[in-house]
Amino acid sequence: MAAATSKQLFEATGATDAPVAIRAENLTKEFKLAHHAYASLKGLLLSFLPRRIERMVALQQVSFTIRRGETVGVIGQNGSGKSTLLGLIARVYRPTAGMLEVNGRVAPLLELGAGFHPDLTGLENIYFNGVILGLTRKQIAERLDAIVQFAELEGYIDAPIRTYSSGMLMRLGFAVAAHVDADILLVDEVLAVGDARFQQKCYDKIRQFQREGRTILFVSHDMEAITQVAARALWLDKGVLRADGDAQAVVQEYLHSVQAG
Repeated sequence: MAAATSKQLFEATGATDAPVAIRAENLTKEFKLAHHAYASLKGLLLSFLPRRIERMVALQQVSFTIRRGETVGVIGQNGSGKSTLLGLIARVYRPTAGMLEVNGRVAPLLELGAGFHPDLTGLENIYFNGVILGLTRKQIAERLDAIVQFAELEGYIDAPIRTYSSGMLMRLGFAVAAHVDADILLVDEVLAVGDARFQQKCYDKIRQFQREGRTILFVSHDMEAITQVAARALWLDKGVLRADGDAQAVVQEYLHSVQAG
C-alpha cells in the first residue's frame, strides 16, 4: 500500500477543526543595530561619540493561524524573516509588537549546535538540551538509548561535541528534538546537512509526527522538500507575509517571483 502524502495526512487529521497551535496577529519584530566607526584610527579616537543606531524590521505585521496537526512550510529568500519567525515561536526572541500565541511544548531545531555546549560530551549535551526542552532527568534517562541509537553516535557519545562534524551535530540535535514528545516541532534548514540516508530517516520521523497529529513548521530552500512534507506554505518576503495557502500553489508563486527577478 502506498504511503499517504502529506496533503492526505493533513486532510485526514481534520486540522481545519483542530485547536489552535500557533496564532500570530500583526506580529512585528525589529532589531536594533549599532554601527561603530572603528575602521580607522580616527574612528577609534571618536568612539566616545554616540553610536548610530539603525532599526531593522525582520517581520512586519504578520498574521496567520496554524492549527494542531498541520505541517506548514515556510519559504522565502535569505533575510526574509523565516528564522526570526521560528525564533519568536521558540521564545528565543520577544515580539516588538503584535500578538503571538503558542499552545504546547515546542522542540526547536533551529541551527546546528543551538542549545549545545561545545566542551560537554554528546551524552552530557543530551541531558543539557533535554532539560532546556522541558524534560526531567528521569525522562531523559528513559529515552537516552533511543536518542543515541537514532543519532547513530554510539561510538562518539562520550566525546566533546566540539569534535563533531556538522552532520553529527545535526543528527544529535534532531534525535533530541524528536524524543521530547513536543507538540510543535520547528525545523530550520538543518536537514540540508548530512548524508541522504539520514535525511530520509529524519523525513520518515517527520511523517510519523504527522500521523500522530503533531504540528510542524518546516523552513527550507528546497522547494521539492516543502511540497513533499507540507500541505500548506507561508511565503515571507522582506518580513512581510506575501502568501499563505496550498503548498504547491504558494511555491509556484514564489518561484515565478524569483525567476522574474
